[in-house]
Amino acid sequence: MSYFAYKAVDPEGVQIRGVEEGEDVDAVYESLAARGLYILSVKRASRILVDLGRSLKARRVKRPDIIEFANNLAVMLKAGLPLLTALGDIADTTGNKYLKSALFGTKRMVEMGMSFSEAVYLHREIFPDIFTRLVKVGEETGQLGRSLSDVAEHLQKMEDLAQAIKRALMYPVFAIVTTMGAMLFWLAYVLPKIMNTMKEMGVKLPLITRMLLKVSAFTQSYWYLIPLFPVAALVIVKLVQRNQGACYYIDMIKIKMPIVKLVVYNKLLALFSEQLRILIVAGLTIDRCLEIVGDVIGNEVFKRAIAGVHVSISAGNRIGESLKEHPVFPPLLVRMVDTGEASGNLDEQFAFLSGHYLKKLDDISEKMGKMVEPIVMAVVGALFALIMIGLMLPLYDLISTVGRAQ
Repeated sequence: MSYFAYKAVDPEGVQIRGVEEGEDVDAVYESLAARGLYILSVKRASRILVDLGRSLKARRVKRPDIIEFANNLAVMLKAGLPLLTALGDIADTTGNKYLKSALFGTKRMVEMGMSFSEAVYLHREIFPDIFTRLVKVGEETGQLGRSLSDVAEHLQKMEDLAQAIKRALMYPVFAIVTTMGAMLFWLAYVLPKIMNTMKEMGVKLPLITRMLLKVSAFTQSYWYLIPLFPVAALVIVKLVQRNQGACYYIDMIKIKMPIVKLVVYNKLLALFSEQLRILIVAGLTIDRCLEIVGDVIGNEVFKRAIAGVHVSISAGNRIGESLKEHPVFPPLLVRMVDTGEASGNLDEQFAFLSGHYLKKLDDISEKMGKMVEPIVMAVVGALFALIMIGLMLPLYDLISTVGRAQ
């Protein structure tokens, strides 16, 4: 599929621009014409630029904006307001201009005969996949208001999850950044001055001191490359992520690495439980739920395990037995699911599991500073000990030489 940028006029005479996916220009023309648009121009667009534009737009619309929209729309629909009226009222009062534009675009597509879920899908860079899927379920069951309430509740839990992870990572990131800043200051400014003084006094520098001097000289000469390291690392990660085999081993390391796994593993378990809960409540079959969760879980190890569970369930096995075959699912989750399957309250069990793992993440976020502090202190201590040894050895030689001369 390719991207095509188009310019068109809607039935009300408003000129609109957008991007459409299609096999070729003719397919895009047919798709746009089916919406009742009068097409002015269609031309192929750069995939990189389109992805970048969508990514930037998505960053401008935060999850709380989507939660507020879903909540407001659910309340209006339950109160008996027509969908178009509710969309128009919410769009008029929305403060985020990117979301406002998306809502007016969605309203315009619905007015032209498109279903709400299809219109929302056109703005998938803003609305998450679970939003579109549950809206579609709500349309099919005639309970769109309830589906939107479920979406809002689910997204709020995901927001709480994201905030817990941010709290957990705040101290380690701050400690690493400040430590690296102090190290760079020492290497680029303090160390050269001290070493130059010693050289002028004719002190013979030991190996460790000469190594520090080379690092210092590199830092002074190529300081402008230092900010590029994080960018280069990000590019490498993006390139590696295109290879599923490499992604699998990277994701495996994430859920096995000490301390890191406490955040990543519990986050994945909370996401797995919460996604299944919301989809089961929406009325989807368990095999369909697993397909959707596998697509959005964001971890190749879990994705393959979920795919295996799906195959096992399709072969007639129980859900609990299928989960037990994959070590990535802990015994607690397996037992709770098995109990929920036997008692017929699987959604309640997943709700408990979701709350349990979210609470664990909250606890971890509060304790993360104390857990990481000894490691950070040990690393910082080792680095500064190395610098002090490099400084003290030539000073010791200098003092010894002066003492012998007297």
